[in-house]
Amino acid sequence: MSVVFQSSPGWVLNALPLINASYQRCVRIGNDGSNLQLKCTFNRQYFQISKSYYNQSPSAAPDGGKADIFQAADKQSKKRKRKRSELNQGEIDSQAFHQRVRSVILEGTKSLVASAQSCGYLNGDADAEKEALLAPECGLAALCEMAKDLPPVDVEEHVQPLITEGGCTTNIDLFSRVTEHNQDCAAAVTLMGQEYVIPPRTAFMLSDVTRMKPLVDYEKIFDVIVMDPPWENKSLKRSRRYSSLPSSQLKRLPIPQLASPNCLVVTWVTNRPSHLRFVCDELYPHWNVQVVAKWFWVKVTTLGQFVFPLDSQHKKPYETLVLGRYRPSASPSVSEMKEVLIEDNRLIVSVPSALHSQKPSLSEVLKAYIRPGAECLELFARSLQPGWTSWGNEVLKFQHSSYFTLTPADDPADTSKEEAPDGPSAAPALRSPHHAN
Repeated sequence: MSVVFQSSPGWVLNALPLINASYQRCVRIGNDGSNLQLKCTFNRQYFQISKSYYNQSPSAAPDGGKADIFQAADKQSKKRKRKRSELNQGEIDSQAFHQRVRSVILEGTKSLVASAQSCGYLNGDADAEKEALLAPECGLAALCEMAKDLPPVDVEEHVQPLITEGGCTTNIDLFSRVTEHNQDCAAAVTLMGQEYVIPPRTAFMLSDVTRMKPLVDYEKIFDVIVMDPPWENKSLKRSRRYSSLPSSQLKRLPIPQLASPNCLVVTWVTNRPSHLRFVCDELYPHWNVQVVAKWFWVKVTTLGQFVFPLDSQHKKPYETLVLGRYRPSASPSVSEMKEVLIEDNRLIVSVPSALHSQKPSLSEVLKAYIRPGAECLELFARSLQPGWTSWGNEVLKFQHSSYFTLTPADDPADTSKEEAPDGPSAAPALRSPHHAN
């Protein structure tokens, strides 16, 4: 369970257990259809953010850094700030937004961190690995760009199994079809010459916004749509870490064709007020999505400190999520729908990944607001989740095997009993859907 603590201000999440729960049973599929059972875990070093970006080191702070998160935030707000005349309009708007939400972030985080620490979490990681891990280069977006130059593929079937007849994964068209992995066991497979670890019961498509038709033709409508758009950002343009998408292009996303009536639409937004205004005033109305709440993801260290000073002029320790409901004109009125009220200004507190743009999964915190068995979709995804459909031009990025520790299972039965006591004793041999029965 990734939810460490929950109360009225929000949730404290531990992202790693939820990720690893997907891989308790894993099988490596050879090109000849052979199966090798594996122990598979996501590398924990990526979630060992132990130091905040304060001038003062945690070891020199009171209580080893556990208490200064709030003292430092209060002191920071009293420091002399730049004169208003020195700020541009965007910075003035950012400061005004920050002042509106500051007390919500500070007081809510203080309460949630204290509760998590009383449960034994956010007290530091005594078993932290010393060795830092490097993130491999991801060329998926470049492959999608190259695929745009290929002639469109006219296929009758818009869906394909990950594991084909004979138990192989060769000749899979990742760019023109939705790929499904419907087995109950994760699979380590070779795609495009690279090994990826695919969680169970998942579907995905690798493409950019110009080639989304197979996803629309997938003939599924979704009860939840979560998206993390690659917002335009000057620093990212300079770093060239990934390509961005102009805000106007987001309107091309076929949300009305993908969303069920009353679908919960959740969008990650940067702290630029112009992006937030665009989502609330232009993008959501364009799709007939009604804004119902704004939440905040608060990033803290393993000691419970903000990862950046709360009042930093450059980077804030939080990001915004805009939640809305899809209201098609022909759908029943809101009063006729069974709808769970979504509270405003809730916080999701967690230790962030050291990997750029790896957001925490929202599957656990959204459960209370959607029906059981809801169909869930993530757009601009960079990883996969069990039970979800995922789309994006880097949809397999964090599924690359280099992010995991994969070792042969010496005794699959014993390992499975230890890690998943309620499940079967060993990972089954993975077969094509044609042989599933």
